[in-house]
Amino acid sequence: MCDFYAEHAIEFLADEFVATDASQSWVKYQPLGAILAVMPWNFPFWQVFRFAAPALMAGNVALLKHASNVPQCALAIESIFAAAGFPEGVFQTLLIAASQVKSVVDAPQVKAATLTGSEPAGVSLAQTAGAALKKTVLELGGSDPFIVTPSADLEEAVAVGVKARLLNNGQSCIAAKRFIVVDSIAEAFTAKFVQAFRNLNVGDPMEQTTDLGPLATLDIRDQLHAQVQVSMAGGAELLTGGHPKTDVPGNFYEPTILKNIPESCATYRDEFFGPVALLFTVPDINAAIALANDSPFGLGASAWTNEPHERDRFIVELEAGAVFINGMVKSDPRLPFGGIKHSGYGRELGRPGILEFVNVKTVWIK
Repeated sequence: MCDFYAEHAIEFLADEFVATDASQSWVKYQPLGAILAVMPWNFPFWQVFRFAAPALMAGNVALLKHASNVPQCALAIESIFAAAGFPEGVFQTLLIAASQVKSVVDAPQVKAATLTGSEPAGVSLAQTAGAALKKTVLELGGSDPFIVTPSADLEEAVAVGVKARLLNNGQSCIAAKRFIVVDSIAEAFTAKFVQAFRNLNVGDPMEQTTDLGPLATLDIRDQLHAQVQVSMAGGAELLTGGHPKTDVPGNFYEPTILKNIPESCATYRDEFFGPVALLFTVPDINAAIALANDSPFGLGASAWTNEPHERDRFIVELEAGAVFINGMVKSDPRLPFGGIKHSGYGRELGRPGILEFVNVKTVWIK
């Protein structure tokens, strides 16, 4: 990613000349100044560099308020930029509490802010920055749909679906969380999907043979289990798992699949941040699209089909910042990344990512 911006920043930020009634007119891109980044623990290096590489290449300086449980990562990242030759102060780690973020945002030197994290954290930062009339980019939660149609390669859809749900032990905003399967293949998909979950090796994450490791904290595990229990009490069917795993030390949770959570259930529109897959069966792709969009989130969506007309409908009609056809949702430095609805706004990565924190200046000369 750093190589990508090093190679393309000159092209992305070059003046763009436009023919108008002026002798000369063009669009010029200039840095804003100091940008505050509030970053999460679940990908403690990647998330920071995803912000910092384009922001610094655009000429800004960066202030990092990292998650409180990864301070050594935060300090290591600052040392990396120093070792790379960046001038002192261009990238600074602030070891501050969440309660101190407002004072940083309010400081006149800080021109904008970005946050990757939970919806409540995003709302808080947006309110603080909005009161100070400062721009924000937010990448928040997700409850990504993973739609499987009768024309899909079922074996591949199952294999990728398991990986897409359990990335980082399920603690990922872009993990596939709601598996929406058309009725005619639902039985076959479900059997393969459940068996794949049951075959997973849960244990020490440092072992090469481990498929699923522990959750980050005990609170995360307990909250996940509470969501599973509420779902089952509300009418969801438990297909496998459903309990904390206590035969190994750590915050482990069994790979779990819940089927058909009723809309009336309190967890129907929740984000499950752990190894819990929600399986829904639908009669056709009209119902699949409707169910996929019946969510406050809109980060990514994965749809599996080999029918061109179905592919085109998914691309146009799914309410998400990214739609992947026959593939797992992922971020790529060459493509913009971000969401809509309660998943946030603005974009990281690609050319749009480097233009988020610049002054898009119009120049007109007679």
